[in-house]
Order: sequence, then structure tokens, then C-alpha cells
Amino acid sequence: MFEELLRKIGVALERHNIPYMVIGGQAVLLHGEPRLTRDIDITLGVDLHKLQQVLSVIKELELGILVENIESFVRQTMVIPCLDEPTGIRVDFIFSYTPYEQQAISRALKVNILNQNVCFASAEDVIIHKIFAGRARDLEDVKNIIIKNPGLDIEYIKRWLREFDIAIGADFISRFEEILKS
Repeated sequence: MFEELLRKIGVALERHNIPYMVIGGQAVLLHGEPRLTRDIDITLGVDLHKLQQVLSVIKELELGILVENIESFVRQTMVIPCLDEPTGIRVDFIFSYTPYEQQAISRALKVNILNQNVCFASAEDVIIHKIFAGRARDLEDVKNIIIKNPGLDIEYIKRWLREFDIAIGADFISRFEEILKS
């Protein structure tokens, strides 16, 4: 069910030349412990000027859009929440064109799913997203990813967490270092 939908999304985004990476629970399944997830989160390497093109992809995938005023909602949230009605799987398309997201997408791993390469966030970038989110479940995911992936590029993770700390006045690096100690 998830595999077929991920394959279809990969085909459509590739056909429309939209850079992307699968993040969230689906990426955790790839890099960490199996866990229940009922959605697919996709970071798009485009900004809002590509909204119509993304809407074409959504129409091609026959996904239902879960909000009324799409353009206004996307301008406020940078997300298009969708639903694959036959499976009940929610798909969130997230617009992002920051230097960090551009680099993360360029580092994405191509995973063969039903004879289609689908781009997933690297383990390091999943950790960065999860530290940023900061919920208890996210921090548990970080611990599991660290355990399952001994060759992580820790300096890459720290560099971006420091950048975010400076940019938004947070303390992500301390949160990450605490997890590393445990």
C-alpha cells in the first residue's frame, strides 16, 4: 500500500522535474526502527512559484486536497495536505527552498521501490529534522537512527544544528549532544 503510493509519487515528481525527498516516519522506517506511521511527508525543493506544477502532480496522482482555499493555506503553511482516498494515506507536500533543504535533497538516497527510485532523506538529515521537531517520539527516533547507523556524519549534523541555533535562537545542538551521550 505505502510502497505503491511512494512509487507513484516518485514517478510523478521525477516526470515533472521537481526535486524532493521523503522525510518523517517513512524515512525513519528506512534508517531506524520499524514503527507505525500513517502518512507520507515529502519535502519539495521548490518554492511557491511552482505551486501550479505541484498541483498538477497532485491531480495526476488523484490525491484529494484536504483544504478549501489552497493558495492561501499554502502561503501561510508552505504545506499541501492531501489524502489518497483508496488507501486512507495522508500525503503532505512541503515547499522548501532553503540552503539547508537544497543540500539535504542533493544528499537524498535513491531507494528502489517497485522498480522506481524514490528519494529519501539521508539518516543525518532525518536526525536534523527530528531534533528540530523535538517531540518525545522524534527524539526516540533520533536515538534509534544513531544506533542503527554507526557511520553517521556527526559533524554535518552539528554544523546544521548550530546554524539553526544561530538563526532562530534555539539550542538544538545541546539536545543532540545529550542524545549522543545517552
